[in-house]
Amino acid sequence: MLRLLLYGLVALVALAALGYFTVAAPLADARYNTVQAEPPYAASARAATVHGGLMVADLHNDLLLWPRNPLTRHDRGHTDVPRLREGGVGLQVFAAVTQVPLGRSYAGTAADAPDQIPFLAAAQRWPVRTWTSRLARARHQAQKLRRATARDNKLMLLRTRADLDRMRARRAEDPAVMGALLAVEGLHALEGEVANVDTLVADGYRMMSLTHMFDNALGGSSTGIEKGGLTDFGARVLRRLQAHDVTIDLAHASEALVDDVLARTDAPVVVSHTGVRATCDSPRNLSDRHIRAVAERGGVIGVGLWETAVCGTGVAPIAAAMRHVANLVGTKHVALGTDYDGTVSVPFDATGLPLLTEALLAEGFSPREVEHIMGVNVARVLRRTLPTPESAPGERPDGR
Repeated sequence: MLRLLLYGLVALVALAALGYFTVAAPLADARYNTVQAEPPYAASARAATVHGGLMVADLHNDLLLWPRNPLTRHDRGHTDVPRLREGGVGLQVFAAVTQVPLGRSYAGTAADAPDQIPFLAAAQRWPVRTWTSRLARARHQAQKLRRATARDNKLMLLRTRADLDRMRARRAEDPAVMGALLAVEGLHALEGEVANVDTLVADGYRMMSLTHMFDNALGGSSTGIEKGGLTDFGARVLRRLQAHDVTIDLAHASEALVDDVLARTDAPVVVSHTGVRATCDSPRNLSDRHIRAVAERGGVIGVGLWETAVCGTGVAPIAAAMRHVANLVGTKHVALGTDYDGTVSVPFDATGLPLLTEALLAEGFSPREVEHIMGVNVARVLRRTLPTPESAPGERPDGR
């Protein structure tokens, strides 16, 4: 009888483990990455025509965190490469998320709150080192994207200005060509070592934000507890980023951190995914003062799609936020930063992006202005911030 009980216990443990490693991550994916309306989506004939001529550029997508093959079409979440292509995306920034505190809140998120990423990494059977190392998580997500680009010759990893130019030339002949750029969401991924900037750059990362949801060793987060400015360590990291021509992303930065970083750089910066306080008063969103400051340096503000960024559902609040930025500093500083697959609720998955084009036209933007908002502005900034081939680091010798 005891032996039978032991066998039964072992069987139950095995079944629980099998369920955890096969079901838990997809269930979390489906639960947290939702749409307000299911596809298919229908835009007006005019919007479809305008959208068909665009190269959409999106500044923020967290697809690499989730249990989805980027090259396979899925019926959950917001994106994959087939759906991005269907939505007209020609340039996608893929961000690596390396720490997500339990109980995170716009009102204040503690850095020492339990981290949820180890459970997601284990459930996806990521390498064991990723269960404890934030740097390893970033490196694993970069490898995931590089493997996708190796299997799809129309998906190009962008490291230099020349890569961007080649992608755009190829896309002019074939709209299935898409550029992919790697970003890190929060440099707690450095694990306290400035030299790890070099490692991330060698792995292909070309855009980095200093903070994410919580204050870290570099500075304050807009949703952190202290919300401080740039630390001494942060200043050293910033210098290393500038030496590598890394595009600086000020999404999630505290007001003090935004001020400190802008005081130390003349290059264009991006705010990859945000809302604006004028239309949605939230500590996560940008003030008019900082919108002007980013624009003065030639940067762009990526307006997000998620409902707590724009204080509403549907496309109208998104277009209204973009209109505010355009009225304040000009259309050339408005961009798209969806936050797709960022555990948010959005109006549509990537196939529904023509609906945003329709909303922008309804907001009074001309087709030419829509073209700039939906892609041209991002390409312009990246062409200024990406390194030349001569100054860019080569790929890692092991190809990883």
